[in-house]
Amino acid sequence: MKTAHILLLDNYADWEVAYISSTINMNEEWTVKTISTQKEVKSLGGMTIRIDYLLDEVPSQSDLLILIGGKTWDNDYPDIIKLLNFALKHNITIGAICGAVDFMARNGFLTNFKHTGNDLNLWNNFELYSNKNDFKFEQAVKDKNLITANGTAPIEFEQLILESINYADTTDIEKTIFLQRNGFYNYLQKYGNPFA
Repeated sequence: MKTAHILLLDNYADWEVAYISSTINMNEEWTVKTISTQKEVKSLGGMTIRIDYLLDEVPSQSDLLILIGGKTWDNDYPDIIKLLNFALKHNITIGAICGAVDFMARNGFLTNFKHTGNDLNLWNNFELYSNKNDFKFEQAVKDKNLITANGTAPIEFEQLILESINYADTTDIEKTIFLQRNGFYNYLQKYGNPFA
């Protein structure tokens, strides 16, 4: 069984996690576990989630680490920095979206990676961010084991993550993304009924 750890801080952006968590969790080879700095977090949409692991309880076995954006990435959480250092050292696939990418930029984690984010101008005063030439004005970017995305790109983010972890063959991933992006009736015309 492979494990995806999804980091949700209080005031997390619920639309950024919905596609990727539900898709991964539907695969019998994967399990999804939530992690955070506190036992319960509330989304920007008002949904309260009970967290599986506090940061100091996260098992060392992880196959995927996803950091979901929101309104509380302004703090430099030492436990999150430690977790990211561990994931990078062990070549774990990391996905960061929206405010989580800001956190990575501010703490120097984007060095040597091509990346994207919400707005490059937000990072002008980050002393540890030194590679603005690697910023790509795209919805989502994959470089080595890091996937970054802006907050309006949950489906693009999902696609790059699924491809990075070899979740399924390319055709199946393309079909999943097509269904989510274009809806049931367009999918029906192109591929047939996915639920038949």
